[in-house]
Amino acid sequence: MEVKKLMIIGAGQMGSGIAQVCAQAGYEVLLNDLKDELVRRGLGVIEKNLSRQVQKERLTDGEKAEILQRISKSTNLQDAQDVDLVIEAAVENMDVKCKIFSHLDRIAPAHTILATNTSSLPITEIAAATNRPEKVIGMHFMNPVPVMKLVEIIRGLATADEVYQTIEEITHTLSKVPVEVNDFPGFVANRVLMPMINEAIYTLYEGVATKEAIDEVMKLGMNHPMGPLTLADFIGLDTCLYIMETLHDGFGDDKYRPCPLLRKYVKAGWLGKKTGRGFYTYD
Repeated sequence: MEVKKLMIIGAGQMGSGIAQVCAQAGYEVLLNDLKDELVRRGLGVIEKNLSRQVQKERLTDGEKAEILQRISKSTNLQDAQDVDLVIEAAVENMDVKCKIFSHLDRIAPAHTILATNTSSLPITEIAAATNRPEKVIGMHFMNPVPVMKLVEIIRGLATADEVYQTIEEITHTLSKVPVEVNDFPGFVANRVLMPMINEAIYTLYEGVATKEAIDEVMKLGMNHPMGPLTLADFIGLDTCLYIMETLHDGFGDDKYRPCPLLRKYVKAGWLGKKTGRGFYTYD
């Protein structure tokens, strides 16, 4: 099927990034969130990112203006009544996502594909909230979306082959690399990444080394671009905890048990860069 118009639900860091790359690829985009101020904030991030590309002479001012013109604001899910694809990038919470998908199922045209950017939750369970499970699929972008090439594409139990093929083609159009992944907790990226971050937190918790030392070992010894504790701060410690709990619940294996120090920081409101304090302190 041909996809011309998209709705992105959630104008935060992930949603605004997805909206940007879709508009850059020539799609007409509706950027949706609960409040106009949230949508405007997301558009501001997009404008800032594109301005950097102009400064680096990767875009012209004219191209930047054309990209921004392709993005419209939305604060009402009813706007999904004339879109071909929805990509949901709301909070990582199953109840919230199921409510959104159930609502979208009643609004969006019968041909519309409903995709979720979930980083760990079961696609099959989200699809069960709709009457079109064959048109529901996972489309997990990496952060920051405009920079990172990978998109994990996750089929639910009922996802149709033609829906997968359409999403794979769109991913290529976005200049991303699609990788097919089966519907297991955490998929591949977070099933591997989050236990590593959790183990780094245990290493700090047990006094094996300082946070700076742990990050240096992984950067210099394993050639990671940033250490796991710094990365956790950028992801958000609440998100890290939620994904670890999803893995722990999904597999019932104690190797996925979240570190008590991670729980303590989240309860303290030390969620990382977005709150100004996590393992490190930010201005």
